[in-house]
Amino acid sequence: MTSEIIYEIASVLLEAGAVLIRPREPFTFASGLRSPIYCDNRILLGDVAARRTVTRGFVAQCADAQVVAGPATGGIAWAAWVAETLGIPMAYVRSSAKGHGRGRQVEGAVVQGQRVILLEDTVSTGESALQAADALRAEGAIVMSCICIFTWGWAETTTRFAAANLKLVPLATLAAVLDVAQRTGRLTPEARTLVEAWATNPREWMPPET
Repeated sequence: MTSEIIYEIASVLLEAGAVLIRPREPFTFASGLRSPIYCDNRILLGDVAARRTVTRGFVAQCADAQVVAGPATGGIAWAAWVAETLGIPMAYVRSSAKGHGRGRQVEGAVVQGQRVILLEDTVSTGESALQAADALRAEGAIVMSCICIFTWGWAETTTRFAAANLKLVPLATLAAVLDVAQRTGRLTPEARTLVEAWATNPREWMPPET
């Protein structure tokens, strides 16, 4: 991954409004975790120029794939666009096996013995991506890596992917997003320090007093 691509995708996320930075009015994640920054890559689905740029970023990292797969639901659209661009099969992975019909968890392409790259929109703890990788491996796939649009870069996440022997490749990093945000006047140095403190220890982070 070149720094040019990383910064291009970081700029796309900010321009599209997918990443919002608000240290003094923090967001609350579904887990209850409070955060000075929020990333909603579903916004990219409706932005044609942005999604084309992101798709190109994914494609550049999938040259060795025989199949691309996306976890439901965030990775499905990206896997479809990348598979169509590359002219290769696509699969998607349910969060659990279907309770009726064929009872499958991996749908679409046959993945047994195939080199598969997993595509995800945002990786936080990595739970959905790691579960999808397990399901693909159970079907006999050779899961080469997980490529995501963005990840927070938490140490806990890095440790989990290493333990699962799964390479995580973000198209944009938190550092690049903060660099672009600061350079374009969206972020002050003081606010950047708050975001970086959160990323280092998100569970203990407290918003600044107003």
